[in-house]
Amino acid sequence: MARVRLKNLTKHFGDVVAVDDVSLDIADREFLTLLGPSGCGKTTLLNMIAGLESPTAGEVWFDDRNVTAIPPERRDIAMVFQTYALYPHMSVFDNVAFGLKMRGVPTEERKRLVLAAAKTMEIERLLDRKPRALSGGQRQRVALARAIVRDPGVFLLDEPLSNLDAQLRVVMRTELKRLHGDLEMTFVYVTHDQAESLILSDRIVVMKDGKIQQIGTPESIYDSPANTFVAGFVGSPPINLLRGTLEQTNGGDWRVVGEGYACGVAASMIERMELPEGREVYLGVRAEDIGVGEASGSESASSRAAARASVVVREPMGSDLYLTIDVGGSNVKVRTRPDIRADRGDSLDLSFQPEKIHLFDGQTGAALALEG
Repeated sequence: MARVRLKNLTKHFGDVVAVDDVSLDIADREFLTLLGPSGCGKTTLLNMIAGLESPTAGEVWFDDRNVTAIPPERRDIAMVFQTYALYPHMSVFDNVAFGLKMRGVPTEERKRLVLAAAKTMEIERLLDRKPRALSGGQRQRVALARAIVRDPGVFLLDEPLSNLDAQLRVVMRTELKRLHGDLEMTFVYVTHDQAESLILSDRIVVMKDGKIQQIGTPESIYDSPANTFVAGFVGSPPINLLRGTLEQTNGGDWRVVGEGYACGVAASMIERMELPEGREVYLGVRAEDIGVGEASGSESASSRAAARASVVVREPMGSDLYLTIDVGGSNVKVRTRPDIRADRGDSLDLSFQPEKIHLFDGQTGAALALEG
């Protein structure tokens, strides 16, 4: 087990800044995910933790040891790649045992450790097969077993599920979650798949352009995104973002008014905001927080978000119905009940929940009125 600390890590490739002054503290036994789009620097950051890339500046620490200049084989890590990297001419047993053999572990001890790792990954019956005789999921299990058998302090995983089909990815997510709980190791996981990050992680680090955008639990990242990038990247479907302006009604209530909609804003949110009057904002509202149908007559006009808009696309998803609705020229995604009878061209009344909305600065995209 190990605590990992990154101190002001920077990595340049010529004129390209892949990682820009990243500092991060990863707790012992934590499952931490580096999340972001292609080119955001997450794999480069992982490679610097592994020792596969040398930082241009900054340091990598494992517990109280500076490992920045220490080669990968002496860092007490195991790494699982997207491509599995199995030796095709070796059996599963020999693939899993290869690292132990290179370290001079005695034959009987190697056998014991390989069988224990194979049992953990439920591949005991595959030990005599060659990789070409395995499915993608089985190969990934072998790659994980090869990493487990090293008994590392830090487990590094670089998009290990990317090559699997959708159904198998769901199965392997569960396996990884179980594996982390069983092994009680420090896991650092790289992915561009926000669903994976929400399901697997103790904490998520959202990255863009080599910089950290936000660090937090899956719940805090989803419920309180730090900016429009995080809000739009984490969540499926992405959050709806509508341009608008903050204004106060004659009755003293506050609302955001934009093309085709008007949305009430809680007074507590306004109190945490500087100079709200006339401020250009992005209104963020998630698909599940939009009501479909007539707004309740008991609600005041100021506490009710109103939009009368037409359906563009209907997407039945079994237990849920997704509607794409044109609100003032912007497509808004709504998640609702499957029994809603609305089809392309139909007009619907939408209501947004004031306590569920997010407000972001219209210029910087930074969240406004965050708690704390």
